[in-house]
Amino acid sequence: MLSPLLSPSDPGLQEGAGKRALITGIHGFTGHYLASQLRQAGYQVFGLSNSAESAVDATVFDADLCDRQRLAQVVEQVRPDVVAHLAGIAFVGHADVEAIYRVNVSGTRNLLEALAACSHAPSAVLLASSANIYGNSLQQPIVEETAAAPANDYAVSKLAMEYMARLWSPRLPIIIARPFNYTGVGQSENFLLPKIVSHYRQRATRIELGNLDVARDFSDVRMVVAAYRRLLAQAPAGATFNICSGHAHSLQQVLDMLAEICGYAIEVSVNPAFVRANEVKVLVGSPLKLTAAIGALPAIDLAQTLRWMVEA
Repeated sequence: MLSPLLSPSDPGLQEGAGKRALITGIHGFTGHYLASQLRQAGYQVFGLSNSAESAVDATVFDADLCDRQRLAQVVEQVRPDVVAHLAGIAFVGHADVEAIYRVNVSGTRNLLEALAACSHAPSAVLLASSANIYGNSLQQPIVEETAAAPANDYAVSKLAMEYMARLWSPRLPIIIARPFNYTGVGQSENFLLPKIVSHYRQRATRIELGNLDVARDFSDVRMVVAAYRRLLAQAPAGATFNICSGHAHSLQQVLDMLAEICGYAIEVSVNPAFVRANEVKVLVGSPLKLTAAIGALPAIDLAQTLRWMVEA
């Protein structure tokens, strides 16, 4: 079944014909959807994972980003035409701070080293960074030139990854993607929207949340991976792109949408343990540079995404 962002007449269905795509973190939330997008576009899909779990219609190699020798072996075996680097620690509140830097910075460097040494040069290497690097920016909407002001270790690790990747730009066609918040079926309940959706699916009457005065630019994961696919095929090397909708929704708006979808309102209480001291209050991006490079993507309203998650 085709993704809702691909149709039988979409020229993108042929863009990967005869090409090999490597996805790191293929078993992760985003990797699963991107693998489907790339297969539909004609790519032969390969994946890296630190587990032996198989993936449908993809050849998956067990490899740790921190194992330089193993990474080099796998990359040389796959000889990818395009690479989407999604693997890493993506949860802002991850308890092991040292691991955040080791995986997100050193692990990415190991991958770039392996790709640069490979006998087959890729045409595009997409690195998934994060809009968290902008921190509590006063500029709204945020554009790619907005000054970075990371407010947590996860964001610092992603910004450090970007700076480190510049050292490899003369040897690799690197594209930086800065996704804003996105969600969909299968995302861990460590993340806010899946947690709330899960409570509604269970018909819970009460939920504990943290900061209520936050607004985010939420996108659908299917839109995000469609953008990644097009960037791999069309984006110029060395460019950086925000991946976002350009619209912010408050937490209260999310709760109101789910109340309408599910037919009842849940009681919300604030748990101080969930309140982050350096919480980014408002985060909304500008997608203008992205759409100028790859064209407009079909819009998926947040209410549609939430309904999809509730009914899954």
